[in-house]
Amino acid sequence: MKEYKLFINGEYVSSSTNTLIDDISPSTGKAFAKIHMASAEDIEAAIDAANKAYKLWSKTAPKEREAILNKAADIFERRSDEIREILATESGSAFGKAMFEMGLVADIIRTAAGEAIRVSGQTHATNHPGMLSYSIRRPLGVVAGISPFNVPMGLASKKFAFAMAAGNTFVLKPSSSTAICGLIFGEIFKEAGLPDGVFNVIPCSSSVLGETFQKDRRVKMITFTGSTEVGRKIAGSAAQNLTKCTVELGGKSPLIILNDADVDFAVDTAAFGVFIHQGQICMAGSKIIVEAGLYDEFCEKFTQKVKNLKVGDPLEPTTIIGPLIEEAQCAFIDGLVEDAISKGAKVLTGYSHEGCFYQPTLLSGVTDNMRIFQEEVFGPVATVLKAENIDHAILMANDTVYGLSSAVVTKDLANAMKLSEEIEAGMVHINGPTIMDEAHIPFGGTKDSGMGREGGHFSIEEMTELKWVTVEASGNRHYPF
Repeated sequence: MKEYKLFINGEYVSSSTNTLIDDISPSTGKAFAKIHMASAEDIEAAIDAANKAYKLWSKTAPKEREAILNKAADIFERRSDEIREILATESGSAFGKAMFEMGLVADIIRTAAGEAIRVSGQTHATNHPGMLSYSIRRPLGVVAGISPFNVPMGLASKKFAFAMAAGNTFVLKPSSSTAICGLIFGEIFKEAGLPDGVFNVIPCSSSVLGETFQKDRRVKMITFTGSTEVGRKIAGSAAQNLTKCTVELGGKSPLIILNDADVDFAVDTAAFGVFIHQGQICMAGSKIIVEAGLYDEFCEKFTQKVKNLKVGDPLEPTTIIGPLIEEAQCAFIDGLVEDAISKGAKVLTGYSHEGCFYQPTLLSGVTDNMRIFQEEVFGPVATVLKAENIDHAILMANDTVYGLSSAVVTKDLANAMKLSEEIEAGMVHINGPTIMDEAHIPFGGTKDSGMGREGGHFSIEEMTELKWVTVEASGNRHYPF
């Protein structure tokens, strides 16, 4: 069985404590690889390597950083068949989701490469004659990233690619469930010519990592994607050292379908937005709000659509619903569904599972006293709610602590604009699904869905420090004393 080692200072190294765990495929429930797990000593070595590499990397010409990142994207694409299999085996990513994620990764790395030569400040007006006043952006130093299991390559690359493009060095802590998806980037960047120490990957347990990133003053920024509960703790402890932090957290993203919508298009939009990657995406549009005039027809057609979604081996190109990351999630989903049923919800299809495979499930009659109305499911379960009118739809959409993504299906431009302004979310998609992402857009949410933005120059702004500089050529300024 193949062993995957830590990537520190340009080399793959064994865990200093020889701690290894089984990497379990959610499809089979069996181990297919072993992962070296970092100790506190290994984490220290990774931070130290990144800190030492920073001085040289931060002064590397932008065109050189651009060239290395572009070469890494080329290598990633060349290895696409191998990487797709890793995504399927380790994370349960079905064919379509894996293909989307791989395309996103390549686009992210290339977009970051372009940003490397566009890091810029601006000149400022000044009230002092003869003075030049301007601002510049400088890299922060060591950036630490914590990435999740659900989009393990896409969300990790959003963090390290832009950080390195801006001149920072990076330490990545991938999810232990998808460690290979993080570790493989070490090979890619090594081949691309990235200097040793600029990029490091340290799979480790949460208990071993603890608050190391937050307490180590060499770490200038932490970027995290994961649950709201964990993100809140990370941001709170990072604040003790005033360490910069961006956190992209959970969601309960609403899809509003108005009476004038094309029902077949609405059904397809809803299905994609909630069932891609088994609903294990923070933008999943599991809260489907349908205006009363279209409600019954939508429920009937949506039920038929959901019943025909193929569940099975993610390596099969025709599979839509693969396995959840672990079987324990099935029990959590069962609890949400059972609570809803006990309070009057109706199961239109699904609500069964075998191993990590949960059948796509659809509930109608969901009301705000049910846990599933508020809680993030992170599984293939959709709920359909009936709205009396557009204002009622807005109330239900905003009745959540989250504010990540949202979507609207309508032919009425005025209603579309009204909803885009009144929905409390960081992203609103008109006549599209709740799940959308591009490398250059400002990705992020409001309320308990996080703080900060990822993507394009928005990431560069988060991952640099703005410095104000003034120059007075004459040196003849007069002072009051």
